[in-house]
Amino acid sequence: METANDNLFPALENLGAATGFIDDIFDIMEQIPLFGEFDLTEVEQLSAYMECFGAPSGAELLREGQEGDYLLLILTGSVDVFKSMAGQGNKLITSVGPGAIVGEMSLVDGQKRNASCITREPTDFAVLRRGALNILLKRSPALGARFLLVLLTEMTRRLREANQRLLPFIAPATV
Repeated sequence: METANDNLFPALENLGAATGFIDDIFDIMEQIPLFGEFDLTEVEQLSAYMECFGAPSGAELLREGQEGDYLLLILTGSVDVFKSMAGQGNKLITSVGPGAIVGEMSLVDGQKRNASCITREPTDFAVLRRGALNILLKRSPALGARFLLVLLTEMTRRLREANQRLLPFIAPATV
């Protein structure tokens, strides 16, 4: 296994290497168009760089403003994503379930978390850290590049959605 827990989630159940969840991860990835082109061997290779955890309902997985260098792949359950809004407290942005990726921005740029993620129900998830991704890129450059392309595609999709939602507030209506 190419992971290092470093007490990343000390209060949660460490389920071990993601290689123990290959079938679950493959089934999830098959259902997601972005991951649909990864075959079982590639999913096994990716899983060798991840570790899995189990969290009860109400567990904070990511905290807005906290340092981070990893992403989470939700395997079971669901997670609420919150953003702190000035004068409004925390606002629910979305809820995500199996197959969702959260925390990818901090994996890529190493910056502080942009939102908080709290489990809505008992949830299992896999963790991919930046160090493990770097090792993957050195050992299997083609697979690592394909994975990064999936992340880039997902991040671009989210940016486009955010632009569409914000456009009415930042651009005057034109006829």
